[in-house]
Amino acid sequence: MEIVTLEFFQRALVGGLLIGVTAPLMGLFLVLRRLSMIGDTLSHVSIAGVALGFLIGVYPVAVGLIFAIAASFAIEKLRKAYKTYAELSIAIIMSGGVALASLLFTMGKGFTMNVNSYLFGSILTLNRTDLYLIGAVTAVVLIVIWLQVKELFLITFDEDAAAVSGLPVKFYNVMISVLTALVISVSIKIVGALLVSALLTIPAACSLIVARSFRQSVITVVVIGELAVLIGLLIAGVWNLAPGGTIVMFLIVVLLMLLLIRRGVRAGS
Repeated sequence: MEIVTLEFFQRALVGGLLIGVTAPLMGLFLVLRRLSMIGDTLSHVSIAGVALGFLIGVYPVAVGLIFAIAASFAIEKLRKAYKTYAELSIAIIMSGGVALASLLFTMGKGFTMNVNSYLFGSILTLNRTDLYLIGAVTAVVLIVIWLQVKELFLITFDEDAAAVSGLPVKFYNVMISVLTALVISVSIKIVGALLVSALLTIPAACSLIVARSFRQSVITVVVIGELAVLIGLLIAGVWNLAPGGTIVMFLIVVLLMLLLIRRGVRAGS
């Protein structure tokens, strides 16, 4: 276990544990609002931004973050345009993100574009700039949730009641989308754009099995997210496995175990 003493692994652990709090938290709001696919959409758009960052020589995560925030606003606009078919907004933006990313990858063939680390995650290569950005995003997300938890609770479970009570529903919808975009943008280097949705949704899926209240759901997603990052990183470090994939597979194992336990409890009763 001497890998724990290495500086690059310690940076990975710090970055992973920070995302292990914020990604499941934002994922809980998305799952409860039946918008779980928004994670995949914003991650694909963010990859297009990463590719552009490589092309123009700008910090890729920052460009990906800008793209993801822009996409979050676009999703909200399209959701209003297609009220009856709100999921169309997610499909449209995802298609556009994939198309743009493929075009930028083609344009960057003559350049050194190390995009694999953003597609599949490369948490062991986190640098100090990455950690500062992850830390800033984590602080923003936690402060906003702490200050607005009652309003977010009402928006999540009954948007119509929130509107009737005078809450600016449009503002809160955009705020949730932007916070999600921030989290996804800084998460793609940890678990990768292709896996980041799992870190958003699987802890929330686990909480739906065991939690009996919203407060319990919040605690459950954070605990499961932190355990997944910690144990997944240790397993990946010891056996030289892909960290992002290991974290996600651990989450899936936890979900399957909880489903089996619930099935056993129901059969016994």
